[in-house]
Amino acid sequence: MTKDITTLVEDIYNLFDDETVPDIDVVTEHVNTFCLEVGKQLVSSLFEDRKKDNNLRLSAIGKPNRQLWYKVNSIEKSEPLQPSTKIKFLYGHILEELLLFFTKVSGHTVEGTQKELDISGVKGHQDAIIDGVLVDCKSASGRGFEKFKYNKVVEDDPFGYIPQISAYAEANGLDKAAFLAIDKSTGEICLTPVHSLEMINAKDRVDYLKKMVVSPDMPDRCYSDIPDGKSGNHKLAVGCVYCDYKQSCWSDANGGKGLRVFNYSQNKRYLTQVGREPDVEEVNL
Repeated sequence: MTKDITTLVEDIYNLFDDETVPDIDVVTEHVNTFCLEVGKQLVSSLFEDRKKDNNLRLSAIGKPNRQLWYKVNSIEKSEPLQPSTKIKFLYGHILEELLLFFTKVSGHTVEGTQKELDISGVKGHQDAIIDGVLVDCKSASGRGFEKFKYNKVVEDDPFGYIPQISAYAEANGLDKAAFLAIDKSTGEICLTPVHSLEMINAKDRVDYLKKMVVSPDMPDRCYSDIPDGKSGNHKLAVGCVYCDYKQSCWSDANGGKGLRVFNYSQNKRYLTQVGREPDVEEVNL
């Protein structure tokens, strides 16, 4: 009997029910595919991700305009990721592969994994089509997972997930899509449907970006800096902190001296204006 995606999470959980015994031949078949895909992720994280890629990708069309302009036009290397961050991304990818493995073993139809898509010459790769629905797998934790669980991604989408899944669905000619998300910390899984009315017109966005990134005119900053408590200092907004090009973008900070970075106990703080010197170590970049 053909399964429906609405029962997917329940069916995955049932794999771990003591009363349910999966077919060993089915599990073995899909384990081999899972191991192969995880191997590809390991190789990619150790080698291929070190190559600089200046091309627009469908996965990135939801990112802010200025960040994409820098990605295409910057001649300097982007800020290198910390090894711990690379490892975090790696196990995130492995968890997403695990979701597809569970989906197959639980009897749902999985097609088109990593199929290359194209909109106006900009390419990308989808995760899969599950039971006829375009699905993008995500791993998150804490508040990030809660946005998927309670269907709040449309309201709070700093990473551009809605434009990304809109592009994948549009390239397939589909009006239904969903996120299949797993909490990195708890193992909880949820399915978040995305209605066609919540999607953007991906082709219009791609066509605009293709013109924007080749223009000599740099777009306005994505975010303004914000007060750092009551110190009188100003710091980067969260959206800028995780951008590879923040040093170049904010080179005019602190009277033209650029960003000043201080090593607080929880994280590095990037100050654009220092009115009162912090009582922590300054990091020289």
